[in-house]
Amino acid sequence: MPEQESYVVATAERVFADLADPQSVIQLRNDSWRAPAWAALLETGLPLAWVPEVLGGPDVPLDEGFAILRASGRVALALPLAEAMLGAWMLAQAGITPPPEAASIVPSGPHDQILVGRDGRLAGKATCVAIATEIERLAVLVASNEGPHVALVRTTDCRINGRPNLAGELRASIDFDGVFPLAYAKAPAGLNHAAVLRMGAAVRAQQIAGALERMLEISVRYATERIAFGKPIGQFQAVQHNLAKLGGEVAASVAAAVSAADAILHEGLASDASILEISAAKIRCGQAAEVGAAIAHQVHGAIGFTDEHVLHRFSLRALSWRDDFGNEVFWSTELGSMVARVGARGLWPLLASR
Repeated sequence: MPEQESYVVATAERVFADLADPQSVIQLRNDSWRAPAWAALLETGLPLAWVPEVLGGPDVPLDEGFAILRASGRVALALPLAEAMLGAWMLAQAGITPPPEAASIVPSGPHDQILVGRDGRLAGKATCVAIATEIERLAVLVASNEGPHVALVRTTDCRINGRPNLAGELRASIDFDGVFPLAYAKAPAGLNHAAVLRMGAAVRAQQIAGALERMLEISVRYATERIAFGKPIGQFQAVQHNLAKLGGEVAASVAAAVSAADAILHEGLASDASILEISAAKIRCGQAAEVGAAIAHQVHGAIGFTDEHVLHRFSLRALSWRDDFGNEVFWSTELGSMVARVGARGLWPLLASR
């Protein structure tokens, strides 16, 4: 890992450890930790990580930003850092200076579509948008006769109907009818609905991989400490088998997530290589979340389901992230469509080059 990357990720990890440690959050039993933690993230510039310096950001390279998000998964971060990074990234792509407060990203689902009328006002709805108390703006990809555009809107101007996901975090249905954007600019070539979903899927893959890494660590530690029938349960063959399987799921998810980030860095979002890697990462990480959560909770037994234990913060977030920016069914279809398009002669060279 380059020195600069080590510094950026280490900075993020220090903030996470000091102000958003999951066990400390559980013990507080309230949201008093959110404001100081978010203020610290804003001060470090992490929500604007992918924004160029000319637009007020630190211009962190793509791969380092993905490393930050994987680190956020390792603490099951219950703050909208990923959404803010994505929203700021999309605004910056269109040359719009991101606001100092957080902006979430729209669309976050395959079927979302926001249109613009002749009067410049938006119309349409989006579903399953990540919303939090820190989110005051929305970065919206808008379809128009002149091609995709990017708009910045206030959340208070929209009609929002939200409900919690598995992890208790708000996912909202947002009605944009009649909303007039604060800023509006043409999207650059290559920034379209598909590209936004691919970027979001790669981000969620990183977070799931990070959460699984921590679930493995917690499970191994518990298996060495929990005594049953006079010895640690980690010495029982059945438990060892399950932990080995969990380790394999973690390794597969990390490899897939890192490979997707590398493809975006070197190939962009529109190449067949990136479609292959991102689709595979979202599918594999989603599958690993299901299998990994089951194994981790089986190792812990009943205690892993209690509010006081930290495990559920990781398992529930990993499972809920599966559905954001397209689930495994959607990405399996996307992957199949790409394979059918390139054909047998195109597929093997593509696979062999990875």
